[in-house]
Amino acid sequence: MKKKFGINQRGLKLQWVLLAAVFLMTNIGPAAGQKEKKKKKDQPQSTDTSKTLATMSDEQQIDFMLSVMLGAWQIGDVEKLHSTYADDVSMVSGSWAPPVIGWANYLAVYQQQRARVQRVRMDRMNTYIKVNGNTGWACYQWDFSATLDGQPMESQGQMSVVVEKRNNQWVIVHNHTSLTPGLQPTPANSTTPQRTPTKPKGL
Repeated sequence: MKKKFGINQRGLKLQWVLLAAVFLMTNIGPAAGQKEKKKKKDQPQSTDTSKTLATMSDEQQIDFMLSVMLGAWQIGDVEKLHSTYADDVSMVSGSWAPPVIGWANYLAVYQQQRARVQRVRMDRMNTYIKVNGNTGWACYQWDFSATLDGQPMESQGQMSVVVEKRNNQWVIVHNHTSLTPGLQPTPANSTTPQRTPTKPKGL
């Protein structure tokens, strides 16, 4: 079963709902804001994310972190994306290229790549997560589509990440992405595969 990124297997669309709620809250007009202030006096404060995470198992926290990473990658939220990666992260892609070492180096690659794509969609499915103390790993399949340089593109592949719990937060310390063997990214409305694979680096 495909999994749109979400908090866990049972909340496939929850994060989209939360993102939409945040967007609405930060873009409502002044009048609406004044009405909300009056309502909030009679309403309990919302639960802090860190408190919610504290009630989750390590596997659930990692699953949530992966959802945050994929969501931030898709919408271009660099700050949120950075919160899921260690500063000393290493990235390996399926292309014949040296690993990208460190967040700063990855950020440059990501921003260059992200500027070329629109209408990004990344689905995650068949996730497996294993925890061993303060380290762990996860693997999953991904299904990617976007408009790249004005052309619709699709690709599929696998992702493996090594994670560590640092300062009581799970972050990705190593990321290995690969295309599905024998499958290259193709224009969405074409049956002829491209010669040069194009895929998200470091996803």
